[in-house]
Amino acid sequence: MSQLSNNFLLAVRQIIISAQEKALKAVNQERVMMYWQIGRHILEEEQGGKERADYGTFLIKNLAEVLENDFGSGFSIRQLELCRQFFITFPNTNALRSQLNWTQYKLLLRIADEDKRIYYIEEACNNNWSSRQLERQINSQLYERLLLSNDKEKVLAVAKKDAQAESPKEIIKDPMVLEFLGLKPQAAFYEKDLENALISNMQSFLLELGNGFSFVARQKRIQIEER
Repeated sequence: MSQLSNNFLLAVRQIIISAQEKALKAVNQERVMMYWQIGRHILEEEQGGKERADYGTFLIKNLAEVLENDFGSGFSIRQLELCRQFFITFPNTNALRSQLNWTQYKLLLRIADEDKRIYYIEEACNNNWSSRQLERQINSQLYERLLLSNDKEKVLAVAKKDAQAESPKEIIKDPMVLEFLGLKPQAAFYEKDLENALISNMQSFLLELGNGFSFVARQKRIQIEER
């Protein structure tokens, strides 16, 4: 058998990887739409039986029993309640983002403040955050930290790309949360200890810094004019 060229193998592998990514994206989109449609039907059925105050609880409980019997544990009472909340929060399908999966939407549903939720939607889509990255940013209160030195309208405008950041403080968090470094609490750290910890956790550190940052070298000399 003749040896295959690297370029040929790379091209074929890229075709397969691209197809797998598109298939996974399509599955995620269909899953999101499935839960949205279920939520819509639940709410419409509730409204049809609104003369009974407890009809919503009765409906979801009985629907969960049937669906779990037919399709498994993915349709529990809690899951159906999330579907209902999902439709109420996002009543228009045009507001749904193809970049976000169901796990990410479940994280977003925990956020009651609409502006805060919109901010995380925009940032997750702009930066291609995974579910774990989105959860970490929410838990580390990224939105609140940015608001400490900025007004809400400016933060949202930059996230939506309706405006450009005019100063570093508009995109740099204060304070920064570096819990991922695993450093033990102490009064002071040597620079080399912080550097080593940051290099070992570079992906998480760049995520914490935000847009416009990349890793160039461990240490790099930068000349500014004659200095």
